[in-house]
Amino acid sequence: MVSPEDRIIVEQAMSEEILMNVTPRETRVAVVENGVLQEVFIERARRCGLVGNIYKGRVSRVLPGMQAAFVDIGLDRAAFLHASDIATLHVDGRPVEKRKTEPVITELVREGQEILVQVIKDPLGSKGARLTTYITIPSRYLVLMPDNDNIGVSQKIEDEAERQRLKDIVAALVAEVGGEYGYIVRTAAEGVTAEALHADMLFLDKLWASIRERANAVGVGNIVHEDLPLVLRTLRDFVGADVEKVRVDSRETYQKLLRFAQKFIPEMAPRIEYYPGGRPIFDLYGVEDEIQKALERKVQLKSGGYLIIDQTEAMTTIDVNTGAYVGHRNLEETIFKTNLEAAQAIARQLRLRNLGGIIIIDFIDMSKEEHKHQVLKALEKSLEKDHAKSTISQVSALGLVEMTRKRTRESLEHVLCAPCPTCGGRGSLKTPETVCYEIFREILREARQFEAQKLLVLASQEVVDLLLDEESTSLAELEEFIGKHIKFQVETQYTQEQYDVVLM
Repeated sequence: MVSPEDRIIVEQAMSEEILMNVTPRETRVAVVENGVLQEVFIERARRCGLVGNIYKGRVSRVLPGMQAAFVDIGLDRAAFLHASDIATLHVDGRPVEKRKTEPVITELVREGQEILVQVIKDPLGSKGARLTTYITIPSRYLVLMPDNDNIGVSQKIEDEAERQRLKDIVAALVAEVGGEYGYIVRTAAEGVTAEALHADMLFLDKLWASIRERANAVGVGNIVHEDLPLVLRTLRDFVGADVEKVRVDSRETYQKLLRFAQKFIPEMAPRIEYYPGGRPIFDLYGVEDEIQKALERKVQLKSGGYLIIDQTEAMTTIDVNTGAYVGHRNLEETIFKTNLEAAQAIARQLRLRNLGGIIIIDFIDMSKEEHKHQVLKALEKSLEKDHAKSTISQVSALGLVEMTRKRTRESLEHVLCAPCPTCGGRGSLKTPETVCYEIFREILREARQFEAQKLLVLASQEVVDLLLDEESTSLAELEEFIGKHIKFQVETQYTQEQYDVVLM
């Protein structure tokens, strides 16, 4: 007999599902497509994401050389505002459209000026949040743009007739209500009625009016509008017709999702389920194991090849290797098939690990131009479902593919991990032999500068063992040379690289 949990596993292989694991201090959302984990979103009570939040800030410093300003919005670090993200105001205080030419930052803001800003990028590493004054407020089908009166349609809606239909509906609605704002029609609006778009527009107009009212009332450094929590944001932004189920393991959160769906996305309400099982929902779907694999440097491919992913502050590099895959026909065919599989795996890893910024992919060298073209097309195709915008260049003269992926929040590794306290994030340690020779040099330095009867060396077990065993002859020669006795003491709390030479 098939258990309910096993039946769920069979069902998930045929559909796209969203899984939500909710605890008092942490919320995790997993996007599973055809039984394979594609994306993970994590929000913690101590450090919630800031993207989409609107603040009343004060310009703390203007940097003409960088065409930017730092703005105090009440966070630990001042946020960054570039000149290109600052709207020029009409005399009535409303922003105008983005400029074709960029004026100097000193013409746009001044130190001490109060300013309404929205976070477009979370603080990353040592950098503060990135801001804009071009406010955007999303709903289910539309995005309100108070700073201009343009009407746009999501590029992911490819049917030209449908694009024009949606644009005509929104334009007619704006003219009907005498609106003065711009709107972007979201991908989720494909096929929806004019009534649904009208309801969204009225909701956004009321929300913007309340935001302006609150902006006048709150003090500098305070939040004016906070975006939805992760579970509701997921329902608003990621749930579409291809999502068969949304499963959540918290009854309280399930009720919230149900109320939100019934009000804003009624067609989704029947697809939201409460998961009461004793086995953790992420374990049931194998999500925990996939998250652990996503923190590793090496990614194994089904064919026997593998990827090596190295994330640095400046960029991410991905190296493709054939590994154990030897193919069946010839070398070029083996390389081509490995690269094709790697292209799909890379697209998934970019989403899963949330890697952004500059990404350099070193595919295995291919001699045929047609193969290069097909691998690039496979990469582009695999990235179509990625919600983050990416740009891919052609294969360079060195055989590298350069691409960028929009980064608005920290990567999975930066959310879940911290630099190793032992190696400081280098990923390697000095060998005990290297540390031994450093100690010898330090002993010579100390003996020449200071008078002492003997010296005490404090070091790790591995280093002391090496000094007293393999390096014992060198140690005896050193004692004879400096004319002083050297003692050793193991410090269990010392790392392999740590040592101290103490005069006695």
